[in-house]
Amino acid sequence: MEGVVKFACLVGFVVVVSIAGVDSAGECGKSTTPDNEAIKLAPCASAAQDENASVSQSCCAQVKKIGQNPSCLCAVLLSNTAKMAGVHPQIAVTIPKRCNLANRPVGYKCGLYTVP
Repeated sequence: MEGVVKFACLVGFVVVVSIAGVDSAGECGKSTTPDNEAIKLAPCASAAQDENASVSQSCCAQVKKIGQNPSCLCAVLLSNTAKMAGVHPQIAVTIPKRCNLANRPVGYKCGLYTVP
């Protein structure tokens, strides 16, 4: 009987954790993930690999949109998709400044990197 009670408690705990996980939102909200958002930054590929590369208007528009949530932008820059695309986080964090975004998250810590 004791084993059945422990098992029932374990199943109940797993159900509660699963339900809580469904309702929780990640860095970029409930409807998307950093990897999905990283795909939207395709126009920024060269600018995220070379600090001397020009930053396109389409890149700046996407960075401005995603950058409204600094934790999302950071998660995107550090995502697996960004890594596989060859993004250098230490260069990528400079894109908001290179786009002359007035409301960029200056001083925001993104992993080991700080947004200038």
